[in-house]
Amino acid sequence: MITEIKGELQKRINPEKAEFLPRFFQAQPGGYGEGDVFWGVVVPEQRRIARRFYRGISLQELEALLQDPVHECRFTALAMLVLKFEKAREEGERRKIVELYLANADYVNNWDLVDASADKMLGAYIYNKDRGVLWELAHSGHLWRERIAVMATFYFIRQGDFAETLKLAEFFLGHEHDLIHKAVGWMLREIGKRDFETEYAFLKKHYQKMPRTMLRYAIEKFDPELRRRFLAGLVRL
Repeated sequence: MITEIKGELQKRINPEKAEFLPRFFQAQPGGYGEGDVFWGVVVPEQRRIARRFYRGISLQELEALLQDPVHECRFTALAMLVLKFEKAREEGERRKIVELYLANADYVNNWDLVDASADKMLGAYIYNKDRGVLWELAHSGHLWRERIAVMATFYFIRQGDFAETLKLAEFFLGHEHDLIHKAVGWMLREIGKRDFETEYAFLKKHYQKMPRTMLRYAIEKFDPELRRRFLAGLVRL
């Protein structure tokens, strides 16, 4: 089935996208996606293929597809894993999918791959369980595992549970990479959509030592005057 799926992806190659995507995802030497290979298949097409094939593909085949050097193969594999997870009726099946996901975290190696999967599988699975795995990921020193930890909590946020996200946000205040700054700022903004006072209290306490990108993402939806005051360092505890 892997050969058939890859064939369907190859039928949808867009040469312009194939030229653009390596730059967009920084696949050049020294970029965060260095060495990645892109065919140039747009996400809606990948998702359509995932919906077509996910029922019939085994977890073993999905793991092989997730380890493919081509970015679109990995994205499509993750899309199918998410669909299998969401449709799984038994706890054991959901656990196997999450275990496979974590065992292959090295292949969830760009921000789009993380953001399309972390909350939908890992976050959903551990919401009512031990969340220690998030801190294992956060302490890994590995950019994509760290982003998985942050983005997995998006599921918690949607349930009105903000505590883990705020702890991780504080933990990552000194992180050096802007992809963590952006993820944390985004999750803080999502908290603020649901509970402005919680986000505001966190920002008042931490914004002066927060990376600028993280702050900008977090306050993006604020009133312009309040946003200006945060950026100017004029908000006081």
